[in-house]
Amino acid sequence: METMSWGAELWDQFDSLEKHTQWGIEFLDRYTKFIKERCEIEVNYAKQIRNLSKKYQPKKSLREEEESKYTSCRAFLATLNELTDYAGQHEVIAENLTAKIVSELGRYIQDLKAERKSHFHDGRKAQQHMENAWKQLESSKRRFERDCREADRARQHFEKMDADINVTKADVEKARLQAQMRAQIAEDSKSEYSSCLENFNQEQNQHYHTLLPLIFQRIQEMEERRVEQVGVCMKTFAEVERQVLPIVGTCLDEMSRAAESIQPKADSQQVVECYKSGFEPPGDVEFEDYGLKRTASDSNLSHTRSRSKSKLWPFIKRNRLMSLLTSPRQSPPPPPSSPPSPDLPNGPHSPKPQREPLSHRLSELISSKPRMHCSSKPRMHCLRSLKRGGSGSEDLSHLPPEQRRKRLQAKIQDIGRHLQKELDEKEALTKMKDVYQKSPQMGDPSSVEPRLAEICENIDRLRLEAQKFEGWLAEEEGRLPVKSDPPRKQSGPYGTKNSSSCGQDRESPDGSYTEDQNLEMQQRSQSNEMADKFEDEEPLPAISTCKVLYPFEGQTEGTMSVSEGELLHMIEEDKGDGWTRVRRNDEEEGYVPTSYIQVFLDNSGQDS
Repeated sequence: METMSWGAELWDQFDSLEKHTQWGIEFLDRYTKFIKERCEIEVNYAKQIRNLSKKYQPKKSLREEEESKYTSCRAFLATLNELTDYAGQHEVIAENLTAKIVSELGRYIQDLKAERKSHFHDGRKAQQHMENAWKQLESSKRRFERDCREADRARQHFEKMDADINVTKADVEKARLQAQMRAQIAEDSKSEYSSCLENFNQEQNQHYHTLLPLIFQRIQEMEERRVEQVGVCMKTFAEVERQVLPIVGTCLDEMSRAAESIQPKADSQQVVECYKSGFEPPGDVEFEDYGLKRTASDSNLSHTRSRSKSKLWPFIKRNRLMSLLTSPRQSPPPPPSSPPSPDLPNGPHSPKPQREPLSHRLSELISSKPRMHCSSKPRMHCLRSLKRGGSGSEDLSHLPPEQRRKRLQAKIQDIGRHLQKELDEKEALTKMKDVYQKSPQMGDPSSVEPRLAEICENIDRLRLEAQKFEGWLAEEEGRLPVKSDPPRKQSGPYGTKNSSSCGQDRESPDGSYTEDQNLEMQQRSQSNEMADKFEDEEPLPAISTCKVLYPFEGQTEGTMSVSEGELLHMIEEDKGDGWTRVRRNDEEEGYVPTSYIQVFLDNSGQDS
């Protein structure tokens, strides 16, 4: 398209062009403001995206435990990291827009204002020159016109004087000379006016055909460069964002790959690995026939079976759990058939119906207040963690075996990393000390010794901790069942006095069996050690006294043999299962049938 010249087409629109170019500069200022606000939006958006990513970043204490386990958590963490990179690209957009557009436009606008000022100054100067030339021409013209009128009046006055006969010749001559002088002045004014007019026409022609078109051409070129600069900035605006699109696309691709890396089956398996306790589920509850009279062999059989039952629940509070496990598993036997004495307040009663299911009993035990354990403390593996102080114990004994083993391994690895770091620092300081000793000018060897001694102390402490945790790990791994090995039999904390008669049914704390006698002796020693720790606790206080009405031989675990007429201390009343917990001479504790005793609530048993 052919471009029209402003000098030829807009020769009379100098003021309009001045306003238009001023509008062009204001447009550039407005576009620069738009880019600045866009940069602020990008920066704020990037900041909000970063804050959002930071807000949902996992805590440092949980990152290694949770995000390293589940694929969904790892994918979400990868998405958050990519989102941070995504926010960084928006910051890059803001930086590039500021550097390539805002800064460049700022400098260009300053140059444009200076150039525009120069061009319009030249234009106004040319216009002022033309106005001065026009004023000079008008002045010459008016002077020529005035001189012509005066010359005409002088000529008319001379003609009048010459025609008048009454006027003297001297007056006529004077009028003639005056007319000639005015005519000469008019002729000179005419020549001056003609010269001014010629000069003005030349200057006007040069002004409108040469000078002003040149100025307008420069202004036109300036305006075209301004428009071109706007186009360049707009293209740069698009290119700046286009440059980050590959990286943004990479971030989005990584987010998609992170989403595709989620494996539901692996997460499901990880739940098993995370929460597997290592305990064996409880075995079946065997049927006990209360209608048949028990014999010694039946008692032994029941005694053997009671030993072979699996652990029920590893995390019940210790005292209540011991009461559960040491209390007889069957209903108490009926009293002898002799009629009860009429003066007994609670005579023998018939056998109670079959007890509630074991799950109901466990629920009742968990919800009720814990009670102290009896003197016949069963050596239970799961009670070691309870004895050591609950959930805050250093040896992590409050955790199930499998979880404890994993946590101990992680602790040992963490200690190993710290130990290796200290060893590396010790090696570096030792080399530095050797260098100082060989070259004293490089440093004082004694300045390294305090830090070296501190590192040695840290190494010794870490090694002791590592040995301590390795011992606990070895202890735990010795108790965990080996799934790949065939079932073996071993004795466990559920052993009874008659261990020789039920050696084939002995059970370990985790439900596995072994025939390794060394392992059996080792675990029995650990159980005895644990039982010794339990014995440090104070016994339950006696709540009343009682008198034995009938002899009873306690052949099952948790029961106690008593003789008729014997006075005992009752330390735990009947909970509805037909058994009462009693103590003899502050030494032996156990359960006896409630129907076999008479209770004195006023502690008057001694007097009776």
